[in-house]
Amino acid sequence: MYVFGNGESRQGFDVSRCYGPKVGCNGIMRDYKMDHLVCVDRRMVEESIESGVNQHTIVYTRYDWFPRYKKHTNIRQLPDLPYKGDERWDEPFQWGSGPYAVLLGAKLSKEVKLIGFDLHSKTKTVNNVYKDTSGYDASTKNAVDPRYWIHQIGQVFKWYPKRKFTIYQLDNWQIPQNWKLANVSVDYIDNL
Repeated sequence: MYVFGNGESRQGFDVSRCYGPKVGCNGIMRDYKMDHLVCVDRRMVEESIESGVNQHTIVYTRYDWFPRYKKHTNIRQLPDLPYKGDERWDEPFQWGSGPYAVLLGAKLSKEVKLIGFDLHSKTKTVNNVYKDTSGYDASTKNAVDPRYWIHQIGQVFKWYPKRKFTIYQLDNWQIPQNWKLANVSVDYIDNL
């Protein structure tokens, strides 16, 4: 199972050369056909419906938004979190599309390959291949603090110890400390 984030390390990577089931986040629907698409933002769910993406792709959204869209073809509710936490970043509504896509990948497959999960920006501005497009931040906006993503994806790795997660990244990317688990490895994106 391939899970695609929208970090700039994915720029120029031909997603269609990955054979097997694919989970993507939001704007990837504009460029590639996914088997599963995670859209936690209502604007992205609506774009998937308006563009007809939901006719060939299962689109997952939040519990809160699901009743509004469930009458449409292939719209599903995201899975429940595998744990309960006391911190704000453990609340389901605080989870973004990326962490939910990793969770969905873990629920659907025993082997999960992550591509485009950069976490940190190389500059002080937004790191996203869809910046400056509808539903996304301007390229001049400050980079997103990745602490929530790091914690949330780390929780998926922790709660699914029998799943194998491989993160494909550029050669200078550093794995977060809480991701250094026996079931998580890093490889170069060029090796895919």
